[in-house]
Amino acid sequence: MTLTDGLALLGFLGFSLLVATSGVIFKPGSWYRGLRKPTWTPPNKAFPIVWSVLYVLIAISGWLVWRADGFWSGAAILFVSQMVLNFLWSALFFGLRRPAAAFADILALAVLVGWTAAVFSQIDVVAGLLFLPYLAWVFVAAALNWSVWQLNRNSGVFA
Repeated sequence: MTLTDGLALLGFLGFSLLVATSGVIFKPGSWYRGLRKPTWTPPNKAFPIVWSVLYVLIAISGWLVWRADGFWSGAAILFVSQMVLNFLWSALFFGLRRPAAAFADILALAVLVGWTAAVFSQIDVVAGLLFLPYLAWVFVAAALNWSVWQLNRNSGVFA
């Protein structure tokens, strides 16, 4: 690995960390703990662990595509776009308490993550495969978003 490669990898990891700050800024808190949730809701401790692993995989995936393609292409637009939607979800759900808007966001995120995985696979197969756990988790998060929204929609807890 060259110095440029190493610095680029650090850049992708830093960008992922920046996106991850949304979950730190907009924390679930007591409001979320008080909501009704489906019985299959993962334990609270699972979320930071899973997201930490996913953000590393996302960064490595982006870096692999950058190495193979220079990254200044449609792949870069998809990568950044899905990261923006990823960042916005916590703000919409936890910050603004707007589960309908958060659900629309996460559906768009799922489409972009799947599309990004497909485009990345054409450039670097491993990069595309690294996006698949992320896509799976986004589907779980979308189902959880929907379920929590539906279980609490008439309770007056949403803004």
